[in-house]
Amino acid sequence: MSDRTALDPSGAFASRHIGPGDDDQAAMLDALGYGSLEELVDDAVPASIREAAPLDLPAPVSEAEALARLRDLAGRNQVLTSMIGLGYHDTVTPPVIRRSILENPAWYTAYTPYQPEISQGRLEALLNFQTLVTDLAGLALANSSLLDEATAAAEALTLSRRASKAPAGAPFVVDTACHPQTLAVVRTRAEPLGIPVVEADLGAGLPEGDLFGVLVQYPTTTGLVRDDADLVAAAHERGALVTVAADPLALCVLRAPGEIGADVVVGSAQRFGVPMGFGGPHAGYMAVRDGLQRSLPGRLVGVSIDADGDPALRLALQTREQHIRREKATSNICTAQVLLAVIASSYAVYHGPDGLTAIAERVHRAARTLDRGLRAAGVEVVHDNYFDTVCARVPGRADEVVAAALAAGVNLRRVDEDHVAASVDEVTTAAHLDAVLDAFGAEADAAGLGAELDDAPAVAAGLARTTPFCTHPVFSSHHSETAMLRYLRRLADRDVALDRSMIPLGSCTMKLNAAAEMEPITWPGFAGLHPFAPLDQSEGYRELIADLERWLVEVTGYGAVSLQPNAGSQGELAGLLAIAAYHRSRGDEDRDVCLIPSSAHGTNAASAVMAGMRVVVVACDDQGNVDLDDLRAKVAEAEGAIAALMVTYPSTHGVFEEAIGEICDVVHEAGGQVYLDGANLNAMVGLARPGRFGADVSHLNLHKTFCIPHGGGGPGVGPVAVGSHLAPFLPSHPLVPECGPGDTSPGPVAAAPWGSAGILPIPWAYVRMMGGEGLRRATQVAILNANHVARRLADHYPVLYAGRNGLVAHECILDIRPLTKATGITVDDIAKRLIDHGFHAPTMSFPVAGTLMVEPTESEDRAELDRFCDALIAIREEVDTQPDLLRGAPWTASAVLADEWEHPFTRAEAAFPGTVSRADKYWPPVRRIDGGHGDRNLVCSCPPMEELVDQQP
Repeated sequence: MSDRTALDPSGAFASRHIGPGDDDQAAMLDALGYGSLEELVDDAVPASIREAAPLDLPAPVSEAEALARLRDLAGRNQVLTSMIGLGYHDTVTPPVIRRSILENPAWYTAYTPYQPEISQGRLEALLNFQTLVTDLAGLALANSSLLDEATAAAEALTLSRRASKAPAGAPFVVDTACHPQTLAVVRTRAEPLGIPVVEADLGAGLPEGDLFGVLVQYPTTTGLVRDDADLVAAAHERGALVTVAADPLALCVLRAPGEIGADVVVGSAQRFGVPMGFGGPHAGYMAVRDGLQRSLPGRLVGVSIDADGDPALRLALQTREQHIRREKATSNICTAQVLLAVIASSYAVYHGPDGLTAIAERVHRAARTLDRGLRAAGVEVVHDNYFDTVCARVPGRADEVVAAALAAGVNLRRVDEDHVAASVDEVTTAAHLDAVLDAFGAEADAAGLGAELDDAPAVAAGLARTTPFCTHPVFSSHHSETAMLRYLRRLADRDVALDRSMIPLGSCTMKLNAAAEMEPITWPGFAGLHPFAPLDQSEGYRELIADLERWLVEVTGYGAVSLQPNAGSQGELAGLLAIAAYHRSRGDEDRDVCLIPSSAHGTNAASAVMAGMRVVVVACDDQGNVDLDDLRAKVAEAEGAIAALMVTYPSTHGVFEEAIGEICDVVHEAGGQVYLDGANLNAMVGLARPGRFGADVSHLNLHKTFCIPHGGGGPGVGPVAVGSHLAPFLPSHPLVPECGPGDTSPGPVAAAPWGSAGILPIPWAYVRMMGGEGLRRATQVAILNANHVARRLADHYPVLYAGRNGLVAHECILDIRPLTKATGITVDDIAKRLIDHGFHAPTMSFPVAGTLMVEPTESEDRAELDRFCDALIAIREEVDTQPDLLRGAPWTASAVLADEWEHPFTRAEAAFPGTVSRADKYWPPVRRIDGGHGDRNLVCSCPPMEELVDQQP
């Protein structure tokens, strides 16, 4: 019996996930001088952190068995008609978009477009998203998505504080009519920064005194469409910025916030074709007025030019990124919700402005029908101006009405004991309205009532939209399914994703996202549930969540886990907030110093600042390890003030530090807590548990170690795992207290109770199909693959750091600096030449400038690893023989087919490096992009369609 069969006799999923087979593993081990994976791990991983005890996880099951279990869990969720609202609405994902994007690995396995030449397809889709948001908001500029509406509002708070000239100590004023989860997240983010938050009924005007910012909801949480023009003017007169949290579907028929002077508009694009998914993932958005471009958090797609002067897309203003600005970063957001933004923008492209307006008008007509039926029955409707939400006053009868609707299969929102709200959406039918009317005791004849309506909207004069939106040709060119299908295929073909070749990015773990793991996320039982549905309707989800929390506790050795953080950055923040709250609970109010090694990812420092801590940098030694002498010196300098140390393990330099236990001891002896960044947990699963070798808290990247796909820069889940002493300080939620610890919590860090719950079936399936031994074997092979690559390339590119016995952990850093000094060839030249070989580049110049960080993952087989190594070796030879070939890379079809060819190498040498199959050649759509030109000439809305078409070979 082979190792693979013994590992998983029920279906051998682990053998499908792990790339190298037994024979290849043996050959790779032999080349490294080892007889087994166990011998390799013994030499690579310090004995002081290793554990002999196997993971106590369920035995592995086959794909069929895992899917059957997930069908059972999905079936135990009750997906009723959702009319709860609160920023979440049922929607229709057009099948052509669901099949071509959400279920298509060409889109969901893509990486963040840091290599724009091979990301032109998803960059165009994101540019469409930015243009859509900019048009609807009526502002100058939008980013390419944020994590959700509540965190976007929290980002607007800090943006407003930076941009306002109001005196220090002035408050941020939020309308009591905002969604409660948004108010809670804003408070969570404001408190550690010492920013006062004042809640006020802004329908009655601004409170007295100084203020630097204002947040209003449009329409309000109970549905009111209010004219806030005077409020905005009054805020501006007092030096404050105004943020409007707006429903994008409502903006198709309501006046754009920018027209009344709003400075910032935030919201969620969920109802543009993205399933509710029990809370996420969804694409939050932010748009800003002119002048706030450089304060805009998150990613920004802009138009630049390539080496031939042709238009090309790229991420603009990247100097705002956290790995550059670190503790001076204005946000810790290092990702986005790209896949969901692509779905939302494609929904807009497919429907066009007329189609979106028709959907919005149909929704509004359903709300008017409900309004008319309630009023006819003598039920008091609270608001005369509304879009999709009707709020009724039913003194003392709210519970009765909600229960009656529930009995008819409809979830309504209980606002309080006297008020019930019903929000309609694009799937609302006359039968749904009849059920609601009946629950209120009104005559149920929605079809008849709707037929009697005139065309006048239920908004006051001047509140209806009069300006056009989505006027770019892309929004009017793809309305047939044939045209849309071909457009999405054309965009996907411009990109390199994991479905095409290995993506060897260090620290990003671009491993297999198995089809069996992905399949369940579109099932209605998981995709169709509202995050604030009654708890007894989410029994299957909550069991899945409990399973995953328990398994992650077992894997990490901690005491408790919260799945609420919807990105690694938010997991970092949640962990640091837990540490700060723990210190306060013990009376240690003055502990505010966060020690961070110089090699750390930039989000660490940004998150520490957001948690109200002072960052002190600890040096690393020549081997890439934390300098213990410097650590002790920094601890002594801040005696009594040490709150935490943030350390990545294995280190960002790709080594297992021998002294990690001693490092933890030094911090603990100083009264601090150890935050171990879990970005590299995939090098430890089954071998070591951070909660047992000295760490107190970690965030985990489920979109890395546990197979949630990167999606071009999101979706993600970044749960936070903590020791038992920190469990009382995990995130909570105002609407679903059962998700958190209660009053001891610092508050929520995401809009939904369990964050991006809609993609939790992916890691659940991965763990269930791999089992404990399969997870351990995956870790071992990840270390094997990294050392195989390092050994094969060492004679051509120096490996910068190594640990015990000359071994690396799960990634290695290739030092290009000597080569650059000798020849002038840079990491950029090598990265762009890899495109001609059909590969995405490794991580460039992080954590060390002038280097390439390679992480092969366990999912890549030996043939692909060697193909990648062969490409880099061939490039190294070209450095000596044909350096201009590298400097001109990548080479497009139009470049090599040009009438004139004046280069000292042939067209074939440019286009077809030795590792490339001519039949399977990937042709980049653009040549090397001029980033500086794009930043100097910032263009962040759709360029003329013909310019994009002209880019194609």
